Amino acid sequence: MQKYIDTGKKDTRSGFGAGLTELGRTNPNVVALCADLIGSLKMDDFIKENPERFVQVGIAEANMMGIAAGLTIGGKIPFTGTFANFSTGRVYDQIRQSIAYSHKNVKICASHAGVTLGEDGATHQILEDIGLMKMLPGMVVINPCDYNQTKAATLAIADYHGPVYLRFGRPAVANFTPEDQTFEIGKAVMLSEGTDVTIVATGHLVWEALLAAEELEKDGVSAEVINIHTIKPLDEEAILKSVAKTGCIVTCEEHNYLGGLGESVARVLVNNSPVPQEFVATMDTFGESGTPAQLMAKYGLDSEAIQKAVRKVLTRK
Repeated sequence: MQKYIDTGKKDTRSGFGAGLTELGRTNPNVVALCADLIGSLKMDDFIKENPERFVQVGIAEANMMGIAAGLTIGGKIPFTGTFANFSTGRVYDQIRQSIAYSHKNVKICASHAGVTLGEDGATHQILEDIGLMKMLPGMVVINPCDYNQTKAATLAIADYHGPVYLRFGRPAVANFTPEDQTFEIGKAVMLSEGTDVTIVATGHLVWEALLAAEELEKDGVSAEVINIHTIKPLDEEAILKSVAKTGCIVTCEEHNYLGGLGESVARVLVNNSPVPQEFVATMDTFGESGTPAQLMAKYGLDSEAIQKAVRKVLTRK
């Protein structure tokens, strides 16, 4: 299998911050709004360079979504920033009515998603946000895997006209994708070709999938690993082409198995080419306090869990 090198662990939220800063220098229509979490969303440099293009809304997330929707009418491209829990669950009605329904050009940028938020616990570790957002008609849902890809995605969504949900996280994780990559919305990235099983992963679990594939290779299992950075629109062609070769699939996500990437993939398979599928995800549960590594292990979201799922799905071929 193709080998990847961790060039140095970085948090994906910093990739968003770097992308936003670059947009501030290149796109005068980009504006930023934050709900009292400037440091957590890494917006400092954008604000320093473009103070006139920033709105500190305070702890008023619903108001932030309304302001963002209004700004689009004047041709601005608003990027909202707060934790994923507050970017979706707390303001779902405002997003649905003011942004999605009228297809406003708002970029909803959400940090601290999933259990890797860590010690802040279940109240902040939203595991339902992908499901909430992908159900909204016309909403694009993106979940990049590392710093470089998050920066590239941030740049790319400014050029896309329409509502976007961009999801990223707090912990420092492996940074392994190319620095100069071109991010194409809705186009999966083949990371390593294989013949025995397809592993599709999103977000923090992409690196874990690569680690799992390396271990599986030692046991003679050839795993094809695909990075699904865009959950909606989903690259159905890439998935179907892969399972036509491997005959089975494992889906991996830091999200509830209800409503996430796995369910989207299952719909594609049942409508086109049913094959055995295993889910690596949280199983209809809330999170809890702990370190990111502890929680990834406890909830079965690490390399070992992916290897176990692969071995199980192989018995079902």
